[in-house]
Amino acid sequence: MKIMKKIRSIAFFIIGLFSLGMGIAGTILPVLPGGPFYLFAAFCFAKSSKKMDTWFKNTSVYSKYVEPILLKTGMTRKEKIRINCIADLCILISVFYIDFLFIKIILLLLALYKHYYFIKKIKTIPPKNNQSKSFTKEM
Repeated sequence: MKIMKKIRSIAFFIIGLFSLGMGIAGTILPVLPGGPFYLFAAFCFAKSSKKMDTWFKNTSVYSKYVEPILLKTGMTRKEKIRINCIADLCILISVFYIDFLFIKIILLLLALYKHYYFIKKIKTIPPKNNQSKSFTKEM
C-alpha cells in the first residue's frame, strides 16, 4: 500500500509539473489559455504532497491566476473574450475536420454552453490597470 501511495504521489507531481509548464506557456503564448492548466497543477500538487501544495500556493502564479478563480472574484472582460475566442477557434477547427454530424452538433452545443457560462456564471470584474483614470485626472 505504501508503494502505491508513493507511485500515486510521484505521478501527481509529474502531471502537476507538466500542467504548470503548459500554464506558463499559456501565459506567454496568446493561443493557449493558462488558467485551466494552473488550476489542474494546483489540484495535482495538492494530491502529490503537502510540501508541494504549500510551495505552489506561495508562488506568484497561484496568487495571480488560481486564487481569483477559486475565490470566485471573477474575470476581466478582456480575459473572458480572450479565452472564449481561443476556445471557439479550437472548436471551429474541430468542427471542420470531423466528419461525424453528431459530434459536430455536440461541439457546437458545448461552445454555446461555454458562452452562456462565461456570460452568466462568471462575474465580470473591472481591469486592475488604472491608467485611464490617472490619464483623465491629469487633463
